[in-house]
Amino acid sequence: MGGQTCSGRHKGLPYHIPVLLDETIQTLNIHEDGIYLDATAGGGGHSFEIASRLKAGRLIAIDQDPDAVKEASGRLEGLPARVIRANFVEMKRVLDDLGIKSVDGILMDIGVSSHQLDAPERGFSYHADAHLDMRMSQTGNTAAHLVNTLDEKQLAEIFYRYGEEKYARPIARSIVREREVQAITTTGRLAELIKNSVPASYRRNGHPARKVFQALRIAVNGELDCLSEVLDTAFSLLKVNGRLAVITFHSLEDRMVKQRFVKWCKGCICPPEFPVCVCGRTPAARQVLRKPVEASKEELESNPRSRSAKLRCIEKIHNLND
Repeated sequence: MGGQTCSGRHKGLPYHIPVLLDETIQTLNIHEDGIYLDATAGGGGHSFEIASRLKAGRLIAIDQDPDAVKEASGRLEGLPARVIRANFVEMKRVLDDLGIKSVDGILMDIGVSSHQLDAPERGFSYHADAHLDMRMSQTGNTAAHLVNTLDEKQLAEIFYRYGEEKYARPIARSIVREREVQAITTTGRLAELIKNSVPASYRRNGHPARKVFQALRIAVNGELDCLSEVLDTAFSLLKVNGRLAVITFHSLEDRMVKQRFVKWCKGCICPPEFPVCVCGRTPAARQVLRKPVEASKEELESNPRSRSAKLRCIEKIHNLND
């Protein structure tokens, strides 16, 4: 995986520090005349590195967050790139509108940007007191809406399913009890309520609100449902020999990506007792990486938020309907 290195370029990008930057760019194997899609542009860190390697090619960068679109647009000015505000589930529609039927590579960096976490008013972080929002698109129902309208069973299911929170039930019970007195509308109040709903010993393993906040963010933005749909769409948009690179930040996402990649890379699905293959199925893709790439020690020191990032990549061999 040769090519230019990118280390250090992101230091001048205050909006968001892109994770696994060098590894991602090398894995995508960018061709200077290729067409690429960054389906989660963020502040444009990965997009900048892709577009900088293009001559006759072009990059389409999309993001649902208007703040990200503004930042990425400035970052990519003068490069062969176009930034469009859209959710990544809309990638096919975006490309169709541009007359693009297939691309040489797609990147999806699934997670919250540094800006979204650091801007208190966005309501993603339990470290600052702000309105309980968490909407990446800045439209639709907020986290406060879910917290104050869902019943105890629904809340507990969200906390357990999306956050793998073992104290989901007592936390949900405390929330329902508290909101009967007064609506829960701020991150600070919710974080304190969570803290008081778990044993003291549990608080020593990191902030007790982390998993619940993650779960609410996923529920507010429909992240896992979107990811399942968009993986299929992304693969269908790849040219043969095109690559799909996905960066995830928690086990639920990574598991979904891993299972989908394994499915596409699997050949014969005949029962093992069959003496010869009768299904005729051949792999539609090959694994570019034998195992997921994780942040180096140096990156972890400079950007602690990269600690849970995992990069997986596949290359398309043929279309699924061939």
